[in-house]
Amino acid sequence: EVQLVESGGGLVQTGGSLRLSCALSGGTFDDYTVGWFRQAPGKEREGVACFSLPDRVFYYGDPVKGRFAVASDHAKNAVYLQMNSLKPEDTAVYYCATGPRYTYSSGPHEYDYWGQGTQVTVSS
Repeated sequence: EVQLVESGGGLVQTGGSLRLSCALSGGTFDDYTVGWFRQAPGKEREGVACFSLPDRVFYYGDPVKGRFAVASDHAKNAVYLQMNSLKPEDTAVYYCATGPRYTYSSGPHEYDYWGQGTQVTVSS
């Protein structure tokens, strides 16, 4: 069974940085399209970064382009979301998810497995 566990969230001031981690068990990230999503109170879940590592396909949502970047560690079977120059509007619960290998989609409905989420709060 595929399981995803996020970590690394917290409270940070505007302009600060955080790195979120997502560990996968029951599979390998190379078999999936991987997505980072976020959901703020009262808002729909939105795609932050979606990618396929072996296919070298990467997508970043407009609000985070140039500030967020994904990375991976195959030995740890983990992916990361490096978040720089954080803004109060980045405050949300962040989730990692996996979907079919060639989905390349930023739509949450395309993803099958989800982590429990980690809270990121950016203070002004």
